[in-house]
Amino acid sequence: MDALKVLILMGSKNDRGVMEKTEAVFNEFGVPYKTLVRSAHRTPEATMQAVKDAEAAGCQVFVCAAGMAAHLAGVVCSKTVKPVIGVPIAAGPLQGEDALHSTVMMPPGLPVATVSINGAKNAGLLAVQILACTDADLAEKLKADRIAQAEAILAED
Repeated sequence: MDALKVLILMGSKNDRGVMEKTEAVFNEFGVPYKTLVRSAHRTPEATMQAVKDAEAAGCQVFVCAAGMAAHLAGVVCSKTVKPVIGVPIAAGPLQGEDALHSTVMMPPGLPVATVSINGAKNAGLLAVQILACTDADLAEKLKADRIAQAEAILAED
């Protein structure tokens, strides 16, 4: 297997159904990834170790999914200079509104790219775009994907 390129962290195993869309993107584009369940609040030491281990394995991008308080992406961002993408998960009484605000409202100097609530597919595609900045083959695959999307829309006429 190629070196790890992306680590997906989920705050709960309940997030798996949403984050399978991110994994599907990585499988489609041939991006080596690993998925772990880690909580910013319940397993902080294991979360930090996962970030360290991933960086040592060559990880270039982190995708972090969490609902409600949603501090996972921010905590990961505080421990790495690699890009972090946050996926707010629809959960609890606010159905992801709280997670969206927690993820997108990072303090100046610690940016987390944030996609829509349950926007796991776009998180995967954004990670692929980041990796494509230094991977010409991946960039070509992205171009082909965009063309295929356009052709599918035009075929509906």
